[in-house]
Amino acid sequence: MVYKVLYQELSKEVPVRERTQAMYVEANSEREVREKLFEKKLNIEYIQVLNEEHLEYEKQSEDFQLENV
Repeated sequence: MVYKVLYQELSKEVPVRERTQAMYVEANSEREVREKLFEKKLNIEYIQVLNEEHLEYEKQSEDFQLENV
């Protein structure tokens, strides 16, 4: 499954909406996504599993890139 992860780069700061970034991670569960990203020390705001229709929509974006973690 592919998950969309909304996060902030700086884990020690209060989240600011304008600085929220997104990445796409392939994993079997939300827990696995968190384990894969643990070393990056990100401030994860939200993890969303993408169904087929939503994934196809996200792939149309020029910013879509599946992360290898």
